[in-house]
Amino acid sequence: MKSKLLIIIIAISLLFFMWVYFLLNPSYDKSVRAKYYYEIGEYKEALSLAKEAFSLDVYNRMASTIMAQSITSMKYVSYIEMAKKYMQSINEIAMHDVVSDADKAKIRLMCKIMISSYIKLAPSVITDKDLTKDAAKYNDGFESLLEKINK
Repeated sequence: MKSKLLIIIIAISLLFFMWVYFLLNPSYDKSVRAKYYYEIGEYKEALSLAKEAFSLDVYNRMASTIMAQSITSMKYVSYIEMAKKYMQSINEIAMHDVVSDADKAKIRLMCKIMISSYIKLAPSVITDKDLTKDAAKYNDGFESLLEKINK
């Protein structure tokens, strides 16, 4: 009975000391804040804090994970912003009464750029599902548009 109680006390003490270390370590404090910013979609701020945390403690896995995920998410955000601009340009071209061969070539080039950019994106399990869905939706749009232009 005494040995079980001793094991429980040691386990609780160990958990308590780990919790205090986690709260008092500035590297992990910055990591927790970086995780918060990542979760609300502020990827640049999350990356900045994660880099600071990682520079304080290179063994901080949380910081290195948030750095990698923030970079990945920022690539998705950049892709989506570029896709919106290209779609707006394509819509402006499509508003003309006649779409010239030069305009078709522009649309074809924009589609190919966006499709090849999408292929380079590499999501992970942690990447925001809305970002990946939006990027996939734009990619599907560019692929179908490219098929129509090539006919």
